[in-house]
Amino acid sequence: MIAALIQMNPTVGALQANADAIIEQAREAHAQGAGLIIFPELTVSGYPPEDLILKDHFCMDCEKQLQRIAAEIPPEAFVIIGAPVVRNRRKFNAALAFHQGSCIGEYHKVLLPNYGVFDEKRLFEAGTEPLVLELEGLRAAVHICEDSWYSDGAAVQMLQDKNPDLLINLSASPYHRGKLENRISVLSKTARTLQTTMLYCNMTGGQDELVFDGASMVFAPDGSRLARAGQFRDDILYCDLALSTPQRKEAPLPELEEVYEALKLGLKDYVNKIGFKRVVVALSGGIDSALVLALAVDALGKERVASITMPSQYSSSGTLNDAIEMGRILDIEFYTLPIKPLYDEFDKTLSEVWGMNKKPGLAEENLQARIRGNLIMALSNEFGWLVLTTGNKSEMAMGYCTIYGDMAGGFALIKDVPKTLVFDLCRWRNAQGDTPVIPPEIIERPPSAELRPDQKDTDSLPPYEVLDPILRDYVENDMGIDGLIAKGYDEALVRRVVHAVELSEYKRRQSPPGVKITPKSFDRDRRMPIVNRYRN
Repeated sequence: MIAALIQMNPTVGALQANADAIIEQAREAHAQGAGLIIFPELTVSGYPPEDLILKDHFCMDCEKQLQRIAAEIPPEAFVIIGAPVVRNRRKFNAALAFHQGSCIGEYHKVLLPNYGVFDEKRLFEAGTEPLVLELEGLRAAVHICEDSWYSDGAAVQMLQDKNPDLLINLSASPYHRGKLENRISVLSKTARTLQTTMLYCNMTGGQDELVFDGASMVFAPDGSRLARAGQFRDDILYCDLALSTPQRKEAPLPELEEVYEALKLGLKDYVNKIGFKRVVVALSGGIDSALVLALAVDALGKERVASITMPSQYSSSGTLNDAIEMGRILDIEFYTLPIKPLYDEFDKTLSEVWGMNKKPGLAEENLQARIRGNLIMALSNEFGWLVLTTGNKSEMAMGYCTIYGDMAGGFALIKDVPKTLVFDLCRWRNAQGDTPVIPPEIIERPPSAELRPDQKDTDSLPPYEVLDPILRDYVENDMGIDGLIAKGYDEALVRRVVHAVELSEYKRRQSPPGVKITPKSFDRDRRMPIVNRYRN
């Protein structure tokens, strides 16, 4: 039997379009000789459907599409599809197997993840029974995502005495750095535990903050990989189940390319699935906005990207010239709007309240950022452009950003990208062609918000190469102050960083969504109270 793992990109809530794609892909795979056709987890509804599952009519509409799918997919093939179902008023994350126009088996996900980005226990009830199908002499067990992640878990233990020839796993496993290696480790262990061939079909595409990277795989009973699909794209992975030798195996992407592709796909799908035609980036001549602009052009094409630079009295000729030069290199629609006249008007008006002799300080710095936020949002309103904000994870962590200023926008593309990784990604992107996309001076110049004379980020923050490891251990690894100090970080610096991170929660709560690329992002993974005096 030839198996086809359909690595597709559904859209949450686009039930008819998702069903149309399922039918089309099933027909294509069958035409190529596939007798077993597998789709990812919750393909009909899209993943994660979140509180749409709480709407009974949504689940009923999913059921209607399943009926249509059953009638229109090739009847000769065995087709397994992920969808939400309602059974006796109970809702399940299900896998349904179809053959000859009928459902020949239904499996309910046993292990419902309820950590990090996952929230399935509030939506679904857990299944309690295994499913083993007879497919032309093959005994095929079915799992959904988390069920196969624990070789000693309940879902695997249910199959120990069933002796399946195949384990079919429908998955919607979101990406972060290091996730692919983690999947390979846990899934190969499960294949070895059951001594069975495993077919792992993962979703691809972007959904809000999440990106699904695909990389569907086939494992032999000894845990070795026989085949792997591509990453960050629609794909069909064919596998001859009679062969025990390696078949198609896509080469893994280098880590920086993997991150870059995740950001591209997350942006592209967010823009396209919502329905925006174009995006706009405020280009300062700094490294963060340069990376966002490069990603936008790579993801959407130059025709769908506009940029604006808004120099102030503190902007250097170097940053202004670099911004203009990058717009020229990318050949995009580009505008220059100086903000000093507007700043002077604001300052004049406000001086009636705060006095003519007030020494400039943080309020004046943030005022510049907020003037820029007003201008770019005005362009968004007038032309329907989605504003991409440009703050990185290090800045968001420390609160080194301005509400209603540089945080104003619709999608915070690099909000989960630490500053040191921003530099690495820019250097990687410039190395991909003969001519640098990002002017090298932008990468080499010390970072600065340019909101006061001769300002540097290091005036307010530790050097990023010092800051980012502390942030990683505190935010992503959940280390406390004592643990951080014991690891060798300076105590005063640790306390300063922890205080800033917790104090800035109110800012992050008001920021736009952005692509998750680290194991723990601020958007979905880390849910902290805004009012919080705990500092360890």
